[in-house]
Amino acid sequence: MAPAAASLTAPNALAATSLPFLHGRKSGGGGVSVHAGAPSPSRAVAVVARRLWGSASSSRRMVVAAATAAEMAPAASGEEGKPFVEEMRAVAMRLHTKDQAKEGEKEPQAPPVARWEPSVDGYLRFLVDSKLVFETLETIVDRAAVPWYAEFRNTGLERSEQLKKDLEWFKEQGHTIPEPSAPGTTYASYLEELAEKDSQAFICHFYNVYFAHTAGGRMIGKKVSEKILNKKELEFYKWEGNLSQLLQNVRNKLNEVASSWTREEKDHCLDETEKSFSYSGDLLRHIFT
Repeated sequence: MAPAAASLTAPNALAATSLPFLHGRKSGGGGVSVHAGAPSPSRAVAVVARRLWGSASSSRRMVVAAATAAEMAPAASGEEGKPFVEEMRAVAMRLHTKDQAKEGEKEPQAPPVARWEPSVDGYLRFLVDSKLVFETLETIVDRAAVPWYAEFRNTGLERSEQLKKDLEWFKEQGHTIPEPSAPGTTYASYLEELAEKDSQAFICHFYNVYFAHTAGGRMIGKKVSEKILNKKELEFYKWEGNLSQLLQNVRNKLNEVASSWTREEKDHCLDETEKSFSYSGDLLRHIFT
């Protein structure tokens, strides 16, 4: 894989950049690897049309982008025989800004994350809403209304217990823990709805939430910790075992499940990517507002 630099960029309007975190995997050398490629022409046209049609509402919805130094290898979306996770990465990478990834198509319109001025209160709102979202994902796969959801139980990527410990720590420091707010409750409700009636779209969110957090999400956590937590590393950013292997295990499961999908079902899953970034962006917005 050929290395490519990426910078941390603050959230922009969704019409300008849609990706909340860089999606990647930890490499043997301790870095983060990501893979990208181009979507099929038909889906690319559809995405452009949706953006043009929904630009007004999208610009109100939000926002975000963060990345870390990355390595990228091309993956052709829609290519027969290509592992489906490669297609998911490809769609995600094309929604980066150009300074985040060479495959990015968005123009940066905001200062780098290094210039953010986060507050503890805002960060707590982000953590509380994130906990609700992760709890919802975990509950859905445990309940397994769709039988193959059970394949994603106990992956090692689960985060709700870690977030619970972090919020207890903040409470011990004298901070008041807020109740979940609209971005978190809205996203959780949407995930519940998708899980029952649209399993392919649900899996898109499952993939993006978990994989984004292990890559760019960690970079955001580090920067915020340096600014307001005296460099304390929260449990939210720690995993038991080898993270690279945990991620690979989930990739394998995703590819296995998607192998039984039709091309239309796969494309439907991919088409949900931008919406998943929008919901995650609403959560991240807590940090800098």
